[in-house]
This record gives sequence, C-alpha cells and structure tokens, in this order.
Amino acid sequence: MEEIKGRVHSFESFGTVDGPGIRFVVFMQGCHLKCKYCHNRDTWSTCAGTLYTADEIVTKHVEKYKNYFMPSGGGVTISGGEPLLQLPFLLILVAELKQHGIHVAIDTSGNFSLNDAMKQLIDMVDLFLLDIKCINDEICKDLTGVSNKNELAFAKYLSDIGKPMWIRQVLVPGITDQEQDLLQLKEFLSTLKTVEKVEILPYHDAGRFKWEELGLEYPLDGVHTATAEDVKRAKEILKI
Repeated sequence: MEEIKGRVHSFESFGTVDGPGIRFVVFMQGCHLKCKYCHNRDTWSTCAGTLYTADEIVTKHVEKYKNYFMPSGGGVTISGGEPLLQLPFLLILVAELKQHGIHVAIDTSGNFSLNDAMKQLIDMVDLFLLDIKCINDEICKDLTGVSNKNELAFAKYLSDIGKPMWIRQVLVPGITDQEQDLLQLKEFLSTLKTVEKVEILPYHDAGRFKWEELGLEYPLDGVHTATAEDVKRAKEILKI
C-alpha cells in the first residue's frame, strides 16, 4: 500500500505564539474557508505545497530542533491553511509525534463534522488553538464563506471531553468588533470548561501583497487595522 503523504506549505523552527513554549510549526497546505482577512492566501490551494511522509517531517525537520523546544515546555503546532483537511495524514503524523513524547497542538477553525476519525485525532492531540471566526453566523458566512455551526459544536465537544483549548478571534473593525456579538461570544465561552486562554488578534493587512501577487483583489480594502485601543475595548467587553 502506498504511504500516505501530506501537503506542507512551510515550516517555522522557533514559533512563540502558537501554543505554550517554543514551537516547531508545520503549516499544512490547503484551506476550505475563504476568510477575507487571510494573511496566508497562498495556502488555500489543495494542489500546491510539498509532499512529505510523517516520518520525513519528524526525522528530517522536527528532531533537529527537539533539544530547543522541549526544555521550554513547547512542542509541535500543526497549522495551515486548515490542517484538518488532511485528516488521514494527521492521524499518522500526530501518532508519530506522540511516540517521540512531543506535545502536539493543532491550530484549526474546527469547521468539520465530528466523525469517528476526527474524534480519534482529537483524543491524541494535547491542545487545540480554535479560531472562532465570529459568533454571529451571518457575519461569519460573509467573512469566511461558511457557517459557524460546526466550529461552535467542535468547541463544545472539546469542552465535553476535557480537551484543553485556546480560543482565538481576529478583531476586524466594523465587522467582528460589534458589542452585542462580543457579549454573545462571552456568554458562549462561559459554557466551555477547558478554555485555557482567549486571544484577541488585531486585524492587519500585512498579507495583502499575497492576494495581489496572485492577481486577486484584496477583499477588505479600506478597512483600517485594529488598534491597541480596539483590542483593549474587546477584552473589556469579554472580561479577559
């Protein structure tokens, strides 16, 4: 049987914002969402990237940096794109990382059905960095092209089984910063038992050039970047 390979966009050796400690970050290729603020527009295609086996990622890349990230309490974060699009490959990769005693986090939108294979993966992963795009479903659909129903159910499932998670939301002025929506998000988060951290990520347009390089119009042209004051206001509403 041919060995399953994963499509990888890139690697980051010393990540410091994608989970606890120093992280080796694997950016998987491919995404099914169409987030208007995406700063990695080049990761959307499911046909691009470089093919790797799980063993190649672990032995040729991760192992080289293990002595740096392990003492920090870090590990490996699998990001994207949307890594859960490559579920069969992730089942193999995460299992191999766990055999090496490595802490594994997955950065995901959680916008998937909770089938048996997904639940098997969830059981193996130590931490989920869960992106709640917007608690307002109509805004979420306009901003990302999909409903938030699956991602909210994903968060609830993680809570129900005792799986640690960090919640993240990009604060886009005039779109995801509405007081009533932030209050609704606060209420939803209060129902979750395993949230270790809530992060408000200020919107910026640093990824605009990637859209332009692909000959695409940047969808949020004219939207100003989120300021420190914007973030402070959102945190006060969320009481975080």
